Amino acid sequence: MPTVREVTYDLFRKQGMTKMFGNPGSTELPMLKDFPEDFDYVLGLQEAAVVAMADGYAQMTGRPSLVNLHTAPGLGNAVGAIFNAQANHSPVVITVGQQARKMVTMQANLTNRDAIRVPHPYVKFSYEPPRAEDVPLAIAHAIHLASLPPMGPVMVSIPMDDWDVEMDAAQAAAVVNREVSGRATADPGKISDLADRIREAKNPIAVAGPDVDASDAWEEMIALSENQNLGVWSAPATGGGRLGFPESHPHWRGVLPPAVGPIGETLKDHDLVIVVGSSVFAYYPDLAGPFLAEGTSLVAITSDPDEAARAPMGDAIVADVKLTLTALLEHLDGTDREPPPAWPGPTRVEDSDPLNSSTIHSILREELPENGVVVLESPSSTMALRNQLRISKPKSYFFGAGGGLGFGLGSSIGIQLAEPDRPVVCVLGEGSVQYAVVSFWTAVAYDIPVTFLVLRNEEYAILKWFAEIEQVTGSPGLDLPALESAKIASGYGVESTLVKTADEVQAALKEAIADPKPRLIEVPIQAGMSLF
Repeated sequence: MPTVREVTYDLFRKQGMTKMFGNPGSTELPMLKDFPEDFDYVLGLQEAAVVAMADGYAQMTGRPSLVNLHTAPGLGNAVGAIFNAQANHSPVVITVGQQARKMVTMQANLTNRDAIRVPHPYVKFSYEPPRAEDVPLAIAHAIHLASLPPMGPVMVSIPMDDWDVEMDAAQAAAVVNREVSGRATADPGKISDLADRIREAKNPIAVAGPDVDASDAWEEMIALSENQNLGVWSAPATGGGRLGFPESHPHWRGVLPPAVGPIGETLKDHDLVIVVGSSVFAYYPDLAGPFLAEGTSLVAITSDPDEAARAPMGDAIVADVKLTLTALLEHLDGTDREPPPAWPGPTRVEDSDPLNSSTIHSILREELPENGVVVLESPSSTMALRNQLRISKPKSYFFGAGGGLGFGLGSSIGIQLAEPDRPVVCVLGEGSVQYAVVSFWTAVAYDIPVTFLVLRNEEYAILKWFAEIEQVTGSPGLDLPALESAKIASGYGVESTLVKTADEVQAALKEAIADPKPRLIEVPIQAGMSLF
C-alpha cells in the first residue's frame, strides 16, 4: 500500500508541480525525506521571500506553484507575501508543517495552534485534514481551488507524523488522477447587449487590466481596440500588477491615476468605459470626487466574482476574459469612429547630478532586450518607468498589486526560473530591498541571472509624497541614510557595482543583462517622486 508521502508526490507530478520553493524546519523534514530525484527544491532563507519566489513563478507559468513552509512561525513570517499573492491572483499552493498529532492537543513546542486561521483572509482555502489518509485529498482540493478563477493562494497544514501512514491504493489513484477545469463563458445575451452599447456609444474608451495578461488575451484586447478605434488606458498602477495592452500601440492612452476623483475626471469625456480584466478600481489614496461623470456608464469584464460585486458603480460580466473578448468580437464588425490621436513616444530626460530616475529608466529602455521582463518595486519611480519603457509584450511586467513591499526581489527570481531564456531586470528602491534581502542568496546559489537595478534616494519618497497629499507634517521614519545595497548584495555573493553617471549606468546595464549570473547595479538618484 502506498504511503501518504508517495501519493502526495504522485499528485504533484500529475499536476506538473515538481519545483518546490521552501524554507524547511523540523516539522517539514518528514515530508522531505528521500526527496525524489525528479523534483527540484529551491531553498530560500526566509518564508516571505520563498512565497514571493513562488508567486512570480506561478504568474509567469500560469500554473500552480508549490511552497513548503515551517509550522506557526514560518507561516506567520509568510503572511505579508501571501497577501501580495492574493492581490496578484497567483495560484500558490502552500504546505505547512504541523506538530505530530498526539502532541497537538497538549500544544507541544512548534504546535501551529488554530493553523487554518493564520492565513485568513488572504487565502481561498485553509485546511488541516482530520486524518493522515486525507492529506492527499486535502492537497488536491487546494490545488484545484488555487487554479480555478479567480486564482489565488491556498494553504494546507499537515501533521509531521502523517507522511509514513499507508492508504488505500484505489483511493490514492482516484485522488491523483482527477482533473478539474473552470473557464466560464459569458451569457450570450449579455455579450450581445455589450456589443450594442459599444456600437451606440459616441466616445467609448477601454481600460486593460492584469487579467488580460493572465488569461493570454493580449491579441483579443488589441483586436477590440482596433476594431472599434478605442483608446486604451492601463488600469491604475495601484492594482495593475501586470499589463493588458502594448504601451507602444498608438491607441494606448497611459496609466489611469489611482484615486476616485482623478479617475472620474480622466474619464469624464467618455460616455462608455469598458474595463477588461481589472477591479473597478484599486483606489488609493483617498481623493474625493464622483466615481464617474454624469452621462458616463461603465461595464467591467472580470473572472473574479468579488471584483464584480464590490465595484461601487457600473455593470459587470463575470467570465473568462479571453473567451468573453473572443465572443464580443464576433458581434463587432468595425466602426466609423475616428481613431484616437497617437500617444507621444517617450523622450530621454536630460542627465542630472545626481541622476533622475526617469533618465535611468530611459537608459533601461535602450538596453532592455525585446523579450526582456521587468519586475518593479520602486514605488517612487513607478510612473517614470511606465512612461519611459512602454512595455509591449505579454508577461513582461510584474508589480506587487497588493502594495506590500517584499514582492519584487523574490518574485524576480521565480520569474527568471520560469523563463530562463528571457532576461529579467528587477528595479528596486533601496528600502524595498530590505524586505526580501535574503533572496540574493538564492539567486547566487542557483545561478539565477536576474539583473537587480537599485535606485537609491535615501528616503521613503513615496511616503513623503503621500504625506503631502494627506497633509501630514513631522512624521518620523521617512529617511533611509546609509543603506548600501551593493555592499549588502556582495555579502551574499552577488557581483555588485555602484555607478553615478548615465554612461556608467548604460555600460553596467549592458554588461549585467548579458551576464549568466546575478548582478546588482546601485545608482544614487535625486530625492522625491519622478512622474515622467
